[in-house]
Amino acid sequence: MKKLIVRGRLRVTLPGGETRSYGPGGGRDVAITIADRALVRQLMIAPEMGLGEGYMDGRLVIHDDALHDFMWLLLDNLNHADYPALAKVLQRGQQLMRRFAQFNPVGKAQANVAHHYDLSGALYDLFLDADKQYSCAYFAKPDMSLEEAQAAKKHHIARKLRIKPGMRVLDIGCGWGGMGLTLARDYGAQVVGVTLSKEQHAVATRRAAEAGLSDRVDFRLTDYRHLDERFDRIVSVGMFEHVGVPHYREYFGHVHKFLAEDGIALIHTIGRIQPPGVTSPWILKYIFPGGYVPAMSEALAAIEKEDFFVTDVETWRLHYAETLKHWYDRFMANDAKAEALYDARFVRMWRFYLVASELMFRLRGQVVFQFQLTKSVDAVPLTRDYLYEGQARPAHLQAAE
Repeated sequence: MKKLIVRGRLRVTLPGGETRSYGPGGGRDVAITIADRALVRQLMIAPEMGLGEGYMDGRLVIHDDALHDFMWLLLDNLNHADYPALAKVLQRGQQLMRRFAQFNPVGKAQANVAHHYDLSGALYDLFLDADKQYSCAYFAKPDMSLEEAQAAKKHHIARKLRIKPGMRVLDIGCGWGGMGLTLARDYGAQVVGVTLSKEQHAVATRRAAEAGLSDRVDFRLTDYRHLDERFDRIVSVGMFEHVGVPHYREYFGHVHKFLAEDGIALIHTIGRIQPPGVTSPWILKYIFPGGYVPAMSEALAAIEKEDFFVTDVETWRLHYAETLKHWYDRFMANDAKAEALYDARFVRMWRFYLVASELMFRLRGQVVFQFQLTKSVDAVPLTRDYLYEGQARPAHLQAAE
């Protein structure tokens, strides 16, 4: 702990009642109580799992309910600390096991999706926007509401896809249907959306019927690997994180097979700016089984083997941190309803997940990548001006003209 806490101060009350203080102070100052010796041992041997489970179980108590400050203190110090030798050994062990943890064949992939996305739909209603967008919003203006930023995300992607009325669009991992419905309603596309979540499929299908779009949107409960069709456009938002490195060639191979020769694909995924790493064991167990956030080098290594032109790569930095802050605030405004759906332990688990996720984007180099892919060198214009057609041009560009 002395090597870990080099900024701010962490005060720890141990099971026997002794309180120890770590860090020089001058920044965030957080106090915690560890309730039993078993948790002390777990924090030594498996710190990420011990931290998450200890908080969920109420055996690790954060004074003044300062979860955000506590997680900020830990993650900020990880950027500056001298890692103990044991932590490095544990990291190497996780690296060796990561391909096993990310093995997601068809049957296992569906079970992994069900673990998270087949939770009660009422839970997601507590914190998502009305369109049920469960991915990074696009805050084109800092004062946007969550609803406005999620709509901006969809239209930004649609402009990259350059959709024309009547085009066939495949939405891989369609969620509750918001992207597919937007592309059909606002852009005249014929959309096929696929998901492995029974809950999402039922909601998306109902929404299409209620919107009078059932003739233009076909939501299917199936694995994308079972398709055998061609599409003018392919979009995938927030699904690639569930693919797993052992399946990257398989994934992009299918995208290449499905895409028309003059088509455009847009893959939107959480990514890391560091070299390849591992997923937190707590996240794997409780939140996203089989999940992994890729380094750009891992994604592009698979893309380049499938004969694609990478026509655009965009990196969104703090957009997801802002999205998660909105989600957390909405969730906490409805925490009593979440506890009624599940229990207090679940509420603590979900709080821990949302706060840790937000701070990974603020402090630990997580971002969002958007990869625009084509088979043809001239499938998209030679400049990015088309993304801003119909919008006011910046003053400095008007002056240059």
